[in-house]
Amino acid sequence: MDNQDLLPALAREQKVVEKALAGVLRREKGIPLRLKDAMKHSLLSGGKRLRPILMLWAYDAFCGGRRKPAVDRSAALEAACAVEMLHTYSLIHDDLPAMDDDVLRRGQPTCHVAFDEATAILAGDALQALAFTVLARSSASASAVIVQVLGQAVGPSGMVGGQQEDLDSEGQDVDARLIRRIHLGKTAALLAASLEAGAQLARAPEESCRKVYQAGLNLGLAFQGADDVLDVTATSQQMGKTVGKDEAADKATWVKVEGLEKARARTSRYGRKGIKELSDILPSGPDSERLLAMASLMWNRDH
Repeated sequence: MDNQDLLPALAREQKVVEKALAGVLRREKGIPLRLKDAMKHSLLSGGKRLRPILMLWAYDAFCGGRRKPAVDRSAALEAACAVEMLHTYSLIHDDLPAMDDDVLRRGQPTCHVAFDEATAILAGDALQALAFTVLARSSASASAVIVQVLGQAVGPSGMVGGQQEDLDSEGQDVDARLIRRIHLGKTAALLAASLEAGAQLARAPEESCRKVYQAGLNLGLAFQGADDVLDVTATSQQMGKTVGKDEAADKATWVKVEGLEKARARTSRYGRKGIKELSDILPSGPDSERLLAMASLMWNRDH
C-alpha cells in the first residue's frame, strides 16, 4: 500500500477513534466541569492517534488468519480508546513545568497553559484511571491480559521509568546505549504494547504476540529517533509542538551523541528491522499490508 491509499485510510480510522473517544467522555457522569473540559482539551485536540490505530490494525491483520478473534471489533475499539487515554495522560504530564515545560501540543496550548498546572495534573490522573476503568468493564474476554500488557508498558519499568531516566540524563554525559534504554521505556514500550494488544485481542498465537511486541520495540525506537531528528530539522508548525527543546534542555538523544546523519542512519536501521520482524509474523492479506505501510510511515515522516 502506498501513501496515496494509506493516508485516506488513516484519516478514516482517526475519525472512528475520535468519535469513540468523545463517546467515552460523554458517557462519564459526575466529573467536575473544569476537569472534564481539561480532559477534552487534551484528548480531543487531534493528533496522529498512532497507538490506537496500531492496535486496531494489528487486530485486523491477525483476524485475517484462520483463528477466531477473542472479541469483536467494537471491543477492540474500546481497548484502543484506553490506549489513547494513557498516551494523552503521558503528554499532559510530560508538558508540565516540572517536566519538559512546553506550551504547545498538537498545535494547541498545552493543558496547564489552557487551564492551570493543578488541573492539568488532575486531568492526566483522570485519563489514566479512566483508561483502566474502560478496560476493566470492556466486553473483551481478554481484558485482563490487555490490562497487564498496557500496565507494564506505562508503569515504572516502562514509560514512567523511561521518563525518569530521561529527566535524570539532562545535561549529563550519555552514550547511545543509555539513550536506547530511555527511548525503549518512554516511547517504544507503549507502541509495542499497542501492537501486542491488537494481536492478543485477535487471539493470535502466543509466539506471534511475543514477536509482534519485539517488532514494536524496534519500530518505537525508530519513531523516537525520527522525533529526535525532527526536533532539529522541522518547524513547530509542522510538528504541532515546540521544536529545538531537546538541544535547549540538553536532552539525551542520538542527535546529541552521534550527530544528525548518524542519528538518521540509526533510526533507519531500527525501522527496517522492525518492518522485517513484523512482516515475518503477519498473515498475508491487505490488512497486513496496510499495517506494514503504517509502520513504515512511523519513521519515514516529516511531522
